[in-house]
Amino acid sequence: MSRQAVVAGEFGQLTDTASAFAAENPLLVAAGGVLLLALLVFAVRAGTPRLRRHPSSKFCKQLARYDEVTVLMHPNPDPDAMACAAAVEFLAESVGTRATLQYPGKIRHQENRAFETVLDLELVHIDTAGDLASENVVLVDHNVPRGFNGASGIVPFAVIDHHPGTGTGTAFTDCRTAYGACSTILAEYLDEQGYEPDREDADVEKPVPRTLATGLLYGIQADTKHLTKGCSAAEFRACSFLFPGVDEDSLDRIANPQVGANVLKIKARAITECDLDHPPFAVSDVGNVDIVDAIPQAADELVRLEGFTAVVVLGSSNGTIHISGRSRDDRVHMGKTLQEVVNDIPMSSAGGHARMGGGQVSVEHMEGIGPRKGMNREELIDRLYDGMAGEL
Repeated sequence: MSRQAVVAGEFGQLTDTASAFAAENPLLVAAGGVLLLALLVFAVRAGTPRLRRHPSSKFCKQLARYDEVTVLMHPNPDPDAMACAAAVEFLAESVGTRATLQYPGKIRHQENRAFETVLDLELVHIDTAGDLASENVVLVDHNVPRGFNGASGIVPFAVIDHHPGTGTGTAFTDCRTAYGACSTILAEYLDEQGYEPDREDADVEKPVPRTLATGLLYGIQADTKHLTKGCSAAEFRACSFLFPGVDEDSLDRIANPQVGANVLKIKARAITECDLDHPPFAVSDVGNVDIVDAIPQAADELVRLEGFTAVVVLGSSNGTIHISGRSRDDRVHMGKTLQEVVNDIPMSSAGGHARMGGGQVSVEHMEGIGPRKGMNREELIDRLYDGMAGEL
């Protein structure tokens, strides 16, 4: 017997009982009527499923409260961050809100520059909190503002992210750490709001622009190594949703940009300078570099070394040591490992996922400025090995 039938039967019995009671006690007829009404409400609620409200609806409602918002990306934004910012801009415009896409740092990686150029994104650089176009801030692909003067004083009203962290928005927070890309979340938002990717072979009532569908798909690919690392089922569903609206020519131009000679030289240096004496872990110090984004690219190359399961590449630029790590070893959570390595160094930061992580260390503070004991570069490298071995 169905749940609804059971509820209906119980309701009928209660109705008969209440009617008999009212007949024998005329003074309590009104009370009996109230009881019947309450029972009716109970029966309806018990037999009817509660409607689910999608998080995208709540987010759009929050966007609609403002005339203008700032969509803030993390420092040196990657395709995932840029695609998410573009999607938030699209949703903001749908509810009559103007959005400005802003970021600290630089867009230097050839893939990131190609992404911005091919998709014709309007991104505005900031150096300080005073450069923000609006005090109404949405954070995408990170959950704590960072990388510019005054960042600690920024209080976002909304946060959409897939990284671990404690940052929240005052009105809206959607952090899904099980997801491989933040773009997946925004693709779901578009689907939930009834949008469909624009298609040449069909009329779409609420189209997602082809540039946005292409950007979100590549954002997912970039953060999951082309759907091979850190994926959830949600990534595959999102790609299936976006695929009909993807521009293949634009996707190819983004995925295969030209590479500068200096980047290739740094990659070559990472290979030749790599310490291979501590398998299955390796560290490569590339020294001073003029292109910081070449460091994670070098780490991507080194992690493919046969016999090595976790690697770290570090290099210096303008008084800062930049660290990038990759792991294929279930014993080495790279993000947590790098956090442990730099934990005792003032003015340092690190983090990331199990398979990849990054960090920055001030050379002066590492060498002794501040309340803690300093360390030299060789000792830092030793800590990296200790961290990967689980000995910190």
